[in-house]
Amino acid sequence: MARIEYVGHATVVVDLDGVRLLTDPLLRNRVAHLRRTVPVDTKALRGLDAVLVSHGHYDHLDLPSLEKLGKNLPVVVPRGLGGLLRKRRFESILEVDIGETLSIGALSVRTVPAEHDHARGPFGVSAQPLGYVVTGSSSVYFAGDTDLFDGMAGLGEIDVALLPIWGWGPGLGAGHLDPEGAAEAAALIGPRRVVPIHWGTYFPIHLGLRGVPRFVELPPQQFLSAMEKAAPDVDVTVLRPGESTSL
Repeated sequence: MARIEYVGHATVVVDLDGVRLLTDPLLRNRVAHLRRTVPVDTKALRGLDAVLVSHGHYDHLDLPSLEKLGKNLPVVVPRGLGGLLRKRRFESILEVDIGETLSIGALSVRTVPAEHDHARGPFGVSAQPLGYVVTGSSSVYFAGDTDLFDGMAGLGEIDVALLPIWGWGPGLGAGHLDPEGAAEAAALIGPRRVVPIHWGTYFPIHLGLRGVPRFVELPPQQFLSAMEKAAPDVDVTVLRPGESTSL
């Protein structure tokens, strides 16, 4: 039995075979100039077994959010980022490279490439971004932040792909999937189901003075339209922040 809960942005609870993993926790209602559309449901954060961090950007490796979860919770990070956690006295840190496989409870977690900026700028550390394939009775691919890359077609059998489809503003920078790019990724990967993530959660405060801006809601509609053309045989489950689905 698998359950996916979209906490928001790139933060997802993967509950599979009695193991609860959390990806890229960003749990604050306000982050710098960004405001959250809905509060975090803290019930989703109970009973976690480990955290998987894809890369060092501040909206994916957010130290205050990790501290909310407790410093004894195991955190898996790309090699080169562990020092940031050790300085804050986290107790269980595992640094990994592309191609490694680790066991967390009954699950196997394999690290795979991601095509994205390496730096935690400005003047921060640099580390290779990763994705993760979590395998038990089902297989779940968490892409982190990535652009299209050749190896997507060789990830293996994937039941559920958690694919980023946007970001937090009206536009996207390099190294991100937009709805059309995410649909191309789905066509390469060939999962049974896609859950779009990295949308609908944060927006710049100055663009939301009269309420949540319209661009926050558009990416899933555009993604569904793109999927009809690029990967019509793949099921899509759209979850809003705080919603979940059983698989």
